[in-house]
Amino acid sequence: MAREVWNTRVGFILAAVGSAVGLGNIWRFSYTCYENGGGAFLIPYFIALLTAGIPLMILEFGLGSKFKGSAPMSLKRADKKFEWIGWLGVMSGFIITTYYSVIVGWSLIYLANAFTLGWGTDTAGFLFGEVLELSDSPWVLGGFAHKVLLGLLATWAIIWVVEKKGVQGGIEKASKIFMPLLWILLIVLVFRAVTLVGALDGIEWYLKPDFSMLLDKNLWVAAYGQAFFSLSLGMAIMITYSSYLPKKSDIVNNAFIVSLADCAFSFTMGFAIFGTLGYMASSKGVGLQEVVASGVGLAFVVLPEALNMLPGLKAITAVAFFLSIVVAALSSLISIVEGFAAAIMDKFDMSRSRAVDVAIGVSLIGSLIFATKGGLYWLDIVDHFVNIYGLMVVGILEVVAIGWVYGGDRIKEWVNTYSDIMAGKWWDISAKVVIPVVLVICLAQETLTGINEPYGGYDTNALLMGFGVIVLGAVIALMLPLLKKEVE
Repeated sequence: MAREVWNTRVGFILAAVGSAVGLGNIWRFSYTCYENGGGAFLIPYFIALLTAGIPLMILEFGLGSKFKGSAPMSLKRADKKFEWIGWLGVMSGFIITTYYSVIVGWSLIYLANAFTLGWGTDTAGFLFGEVLELSDSPWVLGGFAHKVLLGLLATWAIIWVVEKKGVQGGIEKASKIFMPLLWILLIVLVFRAVTLVGALDGIEWYLKPDFSMLLDKNLWVAAYGQAFFSLSLGMAIMITYSSYLPKKSDIVNNAFIVSLADCAFSFTMGFAIFGTLGYMASSKGVGLQEVVASGVGLAFVVLPEALNMLPGLKAITAVAFFLSIVVAALSSLISIVEGFAAAIMDKFDMSRSRAVDVAIGVSLIGSLIFATKGGLYWLDIVDHFVNIYGLMVVGILEVVAIGWVYGGDRIKEWVNTYSDIMAGKWWDISAKVVIPVVLVICLAQETLTGINEPYGGYDTNALLMGFGVIVLGAVIALMLPLLKKEVE
């Protein structure tokens, strides 16, 4: 069957930016910046973007556009021995969909409550008690948290509708609505935040440079980790999306636009987050370090409390904030599912409709454990391991397989054919040396840290179970290339 294509270049760029801009841009970047030297963090971050993020984006765009296939198919066409690397990326993406969809479900719940600030004054109690109905340990699942289950089902219904309509009719159209809306919401949130009393104090905490930290290797590891994870690399997404490009596409320029747009969104959102936290700290008469939090706690506990304290337009600001989370999360989830569905279509010569049903059906079943009352624990554990031993490993394998074995020069020649900006010597050094070295260092450091300090204080059996999910995904990735192509 003929491969689908993007209707416009703008549609592709918006979809790729939509994939890259996700929950991490809202609750991870600004906190990581604050925790690692403030404004000083931006120096290693931009270096990481130019020497790792953008070069790997160019490599993945080049693979997809040259070989016109999903991640497994594109890598197989480069060399039959590489197909399993593509499946490893697909499996990592699949695992992420199972819990990412649950977080989207939480976001829908909060969006529904934002109109009336329905989380009340006890925001922690609302999240962990009323919404998650959190049990005492990972081993006590306790049945479904009913609100989370409803949010999860609503999420998958939305994804199913978009994916069924295909690249142009579904993903591209959704991206042309979601991305402009997201940037409008971002501007509204930043304007609202910076006009609050104490906002400048919060922004100063966010950007105040501590240049002494530039000598700390942990700062550089954090910068490279942020640049890598934020761009949706290693998840089979960008290879798949670029496979829908027409032949004469400016690959290098597209990679720069998508990467810098993702960076710009993260940086700008920091003003909204820390401006609001600055107001909260000022209102409470405490230092910002006493109210700041990261991850789930920031988005679903601290910021709802801050929204309660606003001097006016509380509901409007709350709706804008949680709508931005929903839009960013949905656009990212759509892209991950597309990477999975496209791999199924290519491998088994399956129609889009059937492949989408299979991909979403399997993902929905896998996501049910995270909708239980013990689901938050397993979400935290699995997310930790898949980011380290899924995405990082895929990134290393891709650059070794393509940059060294297949030949980086062959990909470089392809991406330069129709590009205004040339991938030159800087790309060779980055793809062949910087990326694998940095990712190996990050992987080693995370492993050593995990050995010395068990992640999150969880018991060993729970951590082994979470790690086992990643191992199972890797085993499946190794087995899938052995299956013969089946005709529907």
